[in-house]
Amino acid sequence: SDIPDVPPPTDSTPEILKRALSGLSARWKNWWIRGILSLAMISGFFLIIYLGSFMLMLLVLSIQVKCYHEIITIGYRVYHSYDLPWFRSLSWYFLLCVNYFFYGETVADYFATFVQRREQLQFLIRYHRFISFALYLTGFCMFVLSLVKKHYRLQFYMFAWTHVTLLITVTQSHLVIQNLFEGMIWFLVPISSVICNDITAYIFGFFFGRTPLIKLSPKKTWEGFIGGFFSTVVFGFIFSYFLAQHQYFVCPVEYNSETNRFVTECEPSELFQMKKYSVPPLLQAVLGWETVNMYPFQMHSFALSTFASLIGPFGGFFASGFKRAFKIKDFADTIPGHGGIMDRFDCQYLMATFVHVYITSFIRGPNPSKLLKQLLILQPEQQLSVYKTLKSHLVEKGILQPSLRG
Repeated sequence: SDIPDVPPPTDSTPEILKRALSGLSARWKNWWIRGILSLAMISGFFLIIYLGSFMLMLLVLSIQVKCYHEIITIGYRVYHSYDLPWFRSLSWYFLLCVNYFFYGETVADYFATFVQRREQLQFLIRYHRFISFALYLTGFCMFVLSLVKKHYRLQFYMFAWTHVTLLITVTQSHLVIQNLFEGMIWFLVPISSVICNDITAYIFGFFFGRTPLIKLSPKKTWEGFIGGFFSTVVFGFIFSYFLAQHQYFVCPVEYNSETNRFVTECEPSELFQMKKYSVPPLLQAVLGWETVNMYPFQMHSFALSTFASLIGPFGGFFASGFKRAFKIKDFADTIPGHGGIMDRFDCQYLMATFVHVYITSFIRGPNPSKLLKQLLILQPEQQLSVYKTLKSHLVEKGILQPSLRG
């Protein structure tokens, strides 16, 4: 009861669109605004894909920072009247600390050869976790020193607010980039499936929606939910087929220390090699086919699309509940007709975690290339010890010829 209402976001629709759509009803005006801006964002996304994986990483980082800003700003508006000291400064400080930790881990994993050539970076990588902890501990002490009598409860509310926001934004965006390193297809198919589900569910709900789906989102309907599911599964299957044909999308993203560039060149794995499959007898009568040629990844795309359309929307429902709790319509007014960046990416965060778990559970095995990079960082005597141990093991297994002993 002591929390003031958050002022509603202003209408950021460009004047040219307002004038062009002035004769339409509010319902159709919102339809056209959402449609035009959606096409513009999709076009921009395609351009960034063309520019390469590094630009996609920068895009993910930018979206992370903006989503964090939108959620933290809501907290600042809610508790602004109490003039809590250091809240904004500490929030951004913790963001820097957590990003330093996660992306430092990424540098250590994927850029080992590059780090090995620079002594100053070797120090940072070797003591990375200690430095990260020291930075976080500094922020923790600053928070304790900022505590003010009569506002303890509110300050701890905001401390928890900041950390939950970090969990939602930073950790998930880090997983998105981890997925990207496995191959751009593991980045594009999940994200595109969520976008497809969001668009098709809105279209089916707009034209055919009659039955409310959930009270948290009164505009969501069963018709939109079901239509979005089937559309997303079909889209994911077809989209995967086109992406699987190109090395640019299927090869793991690796950093070439000689050219200082990210490269996507490899011999495609079995997931991306065309295979012949027998059609189940029940479907043979319907389709008239006994066999079908397809990429194995297309079967995995079915799992990704199913999650995007059945479980992914719960991220949106969670965000709707959050907004209702603070009596706001959108997280911000960054995108006309859509709300804030967080309003567009609330479903993507669940998807990022699922894809990462899916890859580690069902796809990725031991990575010799990554292990070799770690071995190259070791001291010469450590490398020699590993070599002798491995050689002895191979001789015992009978893999090495007896003549190679000694």
